[in-house]
Amino acid sequence: MSSMKNPAVPTTTPAEFVASLGFDRRLAPYDIQASMVHVEMLGRKKIIPSTDARKIIRGLERIGSRWAKGEKPPREEDIHFALEKALFKEIGPAAGRMHTARSRNDQVVTAFRLYVRHHIDEISGRLARLAGAFLRQAERNSSVVMPGYTHLQPGQPVLAGHHLLAYAWMFQRDRERLADARKRVNVLPLGAAALAGTTFPIDRGFVAKELGFDGVVENSIDAVSDRDFLVETLSALALVMAHVSRFGEEMVIWSNPLFGFVRLADPFVTGSSIMPQKRNPDMAELLRGKTGRVFGALTSMLTTIKAQTLAYNRDLQEDKPPMFDAVETVEASLDVTIPMVETMALNADRLREACRLGFILATDVADALVRRGMPFRQAHGVVAAAVKECLSSGRALEDLSVEEWRRHSPLFGAWVKDVLFLDRAVAGRRSRGGTAPSEVRRQIAVLKKSLRSFL
Repeated sequence: MSSMKNPAVPTTTPAEFVASLGFDRRLAPYDIQASMVHVEMLGRKKIIPSTDARKIIRGLERIGSRWAKGEKPPREEDIHFALEKALFKEIGPAAGRMHTARSRNDQVVTAFRLYVRHHIDEISGRLARLAGAFLRQAERNSSVVMPGYTHLQPGQPVLAGHHLLAYAWMFQRDRERLADARKRVNVLPLGAAALAGTTFPIDRGFVAKELGFDGVVENSIDAVSDRDFLVETLSALALVMAHVSRFGEEMVIWSNPLFGFVRLADPFVTGSSIMPQKRNPDMAELLRGKTGRVFGALTSMLTTIKAQTLAYNRDLQEDKPPMFDAVETVEASLDVTIPMVETMALNADRLREACRLGFILATDVADALVRRGMPFRQAHGVVAAAVKECLSSGRALEDLSVEEWRRHSPLFGAWVKDVLFLDRAVAGRRSRGGTAPSEVRRQIAVLKKSLRSFL
């Protein structure tokens, strides 16, 4: 005999459902900053009495100081109502003048833009330090030869410094993308009010200048409904994490004893609950895993805005959790990645030894034939046949005699033995951006110039 359980009793009230104080309290210092400038403008324009403006500003300063020290905001629907409630308690009825000539719609997005701008700058600084860490490792390993891979198969020899600089350039591009996104973040929406502007003679230019904005959003409807700046910033942050994840993946592979290319410092590995020998690259694995959270934040934001009518809709309250989580995930990931790069130790002997696998100098032999007049496609086939012979006999290209080489082409002579040297192969790739030592030194100099203030 079966019995039906009682239906679940609702535990979330409508008031709790719309509340956002649990996450938007992060905006408190930015809302206080913007409110102080807004009130100063109202006083200057004689929209509110100057005595009340000064009283409000001093009250906001005191509240901001206490909140920064850990005092909790009053329980309200969101941080913006909480701030107004705290101000009423602090200074009395004059607090009611603070919200003159603005709406929560333009108030909230102004605080959010200040938050995003601040964290773009924070993340950009971390990226510069990370690029600098890769640069220093590149200098440290500037003479170490390693296999360069495509499809994770041995391709051609490169300097380890060259490989590491590829990451430095990735993170430098991330800085450039964030700097570009910052331009569109850094415009002031305050003054748009609910959606149509205000009848009061406000001075948006003054507020923009005092808050460090480059200008104002020109259309009041766009000002309160636009979240493009979040999508753009999240897109840049998603690429940051994609690059962090690529590095994490290589650390997982390189630290495996089958490769043995790198030893990660102790703080960045963990042991096993049962296997005493283990050095698990947990930090690198988590870098891969946390990347999905930032990708998800970008998808969430795109989904939130995709079908909204103009102007403001309450859906936009949901823009904050993914942005906050993405920012905190990226900053934490970079805080781990920077010292991981700084302290990792490459194994030069294992890296060089790995160059003996996969016929890594085959292209150099083909290029040598081209320099002696053979078309490249023909040279490619000739060397491929030599590789096939080596595979069938369990030998390396270096093991073939000159006579065996000549069976593949009469152009071969004693010179082929000179081609089969790793250091010569690396040094020969002097095209701009190549792996030759001179080019690696040039890259380092260019990066140092870009990162000078962070090195």
